[in-house]
Amino acid sequence: MSEPIIEVDAVTKQVSDSTGTLTILHEISFSLQARQSAAIVGASGSGKSTLLALIAGLDTPSSGSVRLDGVDIFTINEDARAAVRAAKLGFVFQSFQLLANLTALENVMLPLELQGRSDARALATDMLGRVGLGERLRHYPKVLSGGEQQRVALARAFVVKPAVLLADEPTGSLDFATGERVMDLMFDLNRESGTTLVLVTHDTRIAQRCDRQLRIEAGRLV
Repeated sequence: MSEPIIEVDAVTKQVSDSTGTLTILHEISFSLQARQSAAIVGASGSGKSTLLALIAGLDTPSSGSVRLDGVDIFTINEDARAAVRAAKLGFVFQSFQLLANLTALENVMLPLELQGRSDARALATDMLGRVGLGERLRHYPKVLSGGEQQRVALARAFVVKPAVLLADEPTGSLDFATGERVMDLMFDLNRESGTTLVLVTHDTRIAQRCDRQLRIEAGRLV
């Protein structure tokens, strides 16, 4: 078997304040192969989003290691970590994180432009067409519905064909029908691009569509 695309080894996350030390995650270990899909599930406050942020290198563990495509991301500096994220990762936030002063097309073009791609406009236009927003290219986020904003966020994450896509409650703020369409789209793009998909979700139906379920209880993988 090939080397895992994601390796989480004995990751612990603690935070301290005047009342003492709180352990959010306790020695979490797992690995995922390329093209796999995994759902991180558990109660609110169990540490799911913290784990996703650690995989992305957006937060730092108290101990343990995370390897992305063979690179131990916490043995390199923040600039190098950002370069790994840009090359390997797509991230879909629950709050979409679209830039309000950019159109849908410009939001999707942005990661391609940061890579110096001369074909950014054509690739972004094509991807927005594939998510059903070909008529909304010049619209700003404030005039798009929640479902449309989520599809722009998905298009932005997938347009660079990342090795890994991380999504934090990708349907949490959507109605049922729109959420279903967004998830169908995510799994379709996952299969087509061979992207490893890691989702934080409360939705058991979404979790059951994934190859694996990783359940976090009180900061521990069970």
